[in-house]
Amino acid sequence: MHFSKALIAAIFLSASFSALIRAADRPNIVFIFTDDHCVQALSAYDDSRISTPNMDRIAHEGMRFNRCYVTNGICGPSRAVIQTGRYSHANGFIRNGNVFNGNQQTFPKLLQHAGYQTAVIGKWHLGSTPQGFDYYDILKGQGPYYNPPMITSDESGKPVTRKHTGYTTEIIGDKAIDWLEKGRDREKPFMLMFQHKAPHRNWMPAPKYLNWLDDVEIAEPETLFDDYSGRETPAANQTMTISDHMNDNDLKLTVPRGLMPEQLEVWNQAYTAKNESYLAKRDSMTETEILRWKYQRYAKDYLRCVKSVDDEIGRLLDYLDDEGLAEKTVVIYSSDQGWYLGEHGWFDKRWMYEESLITPLLVRWPGVVQPGSVNETDITSNLDFAETFLDLAGLDVPADMQGASLVPLFKGQTPEDWRKSFYYHYYEFPGGHSVNRHYGVTDGKHKLIHYYGPNHGGGEIDAWELFDLHRDPHELQSQADNPDYAEIRATLATELNRLRQRYDVPADTQPARKPRVPQRN
Repeated sequence: MHFSKALIAAIFLSASFSALIRAADRPNIVFIFTDDHCVQALSAYDDSRISTPNMDRIAHEGMRFNRCYVTNGICGPSRAVIQTGRYSHANGFIRNGNVFNGNQQTFPKLLQHAGYQTAVIGKWHLGSTPQGFDYYDILKGQGPYYNPPMITSDESGKPVTRKHTGYTTEIIGDKAIDWLEKGRDREKPFMLMFQHKAPHRNWMPAPKYLNWLDDVEIAEPETLFDDYSGRETPAANQTMTISDHMNDNDLKLTVPRGLMPEQLEVWNQAYTAKNESYLAKRDSMTETEILRWKYQRYAKDYLRCVKSVDDEIGRLLDYLDDEGLAEKTVVIYSSDQGWYLGEHGWFDKRWMYEESLITPLLVRWPGVVQPGSVNETDITSNLDFAETFLDLAGLDVPADMQGASLVPLFKGQTPEDWRKSFYYHYYEFPGGHSVNRHYGVTDGKHKLIHYYGPNHGGGEIDAWELFDLHRDPHELQSQADNPDYAEIRATLATELNRLRQRYDVPADTQPARKPRVPQRN
């Protein structure tokens, strides 16, 4: 049968138009992502330290997830997992300092191919130029809190670095709204990754919040004075205690670099008198008193940074409302992992312990997600985000992705085959804060952790911890060698091996010997 060129062109045009119509019916996606934000500093989860009304708004108008676990609790690897829907060992980015291979399959590329317009604004921290995005404007490296250099593409598509003046959280907020207002194609659905540096170390607040909380005493965590006696040696051998490893720059006892003269003037007005008061009496203070002072300074600066992020989220939500976009936009809030806001005397993350394993997850999807709903029990993960974005766009999830779409959970429907256990793996040792390499499994009730590989002071470590999360929610006493937990340990060890096989974890991270299971007397 013979077709004219005009008819063939018409057929292709009609098909393209139909695809565009289908794409236009799909929801927009706004993924809001912070760095090192713990549930202890988000009032939808815990209102004892801070009020975050705009983050809470997402929860009140949508769903809060209480058991969102991360696969590898550190900045860059978490971002690589989200891009690929694959564990660190599978996507090749296992620790900070790696460079992400952007040539591999990622969800933004798949969304682009399906007709979505994609953008990432803010922190990237993957060491490579973003691929799969129609627009990117990202912090250079980790990025400072003030006056950040940011990388975007020039007219020819090549990366170019541009300097900015102002507070980074606010600059990222301005850029996100500007792209929504002026940069996107309004005929296409969009996916925006709105990613903040805050509240990452070294917690430099915005000028408007430098004195906020000065007259407030922040509640101390129960485990602030943890002595690590109930666990294996890694807990004691880390270098992330507030008492010994937080430096003067962290504590704002030194003048920060990189501020403009007017910024520095406001900064000094906020900190100089408070610092002088502390330094004048420090020599006469006990170690306990000094730790308590450091905790208050650290916690307040951290919370001040969170407050600015909450403000920018509010601006974005208001924009979606004002432009009539809210009803057709899925808004998801999360962070790259949890964080220690003084628990166990620590700052930072990395561990499989609960405070860093659990990350916030809030989802608003008008007309689909039940407002004010809470998912208490289902184990979710950053491993699931890529699959979820694809499912929201009506796309099939590639077979080599290792998570699962959260869309059924958004609708209040838990699939029968939903995961009942979760695998975690941390690799960065030797490295920052000296946290031993470890992997483990949790079912939300109990947790089995294996420390392996090079150890502090030389040699190898081969140690196990087991926690009963109901009886010991702060994970202060390992039960790994308790005969009363022998059956639980054996069950978890079997499940751990099953998950390692399922995810094709390389054999070089297998234990040096089969774990000894204690026997009942």
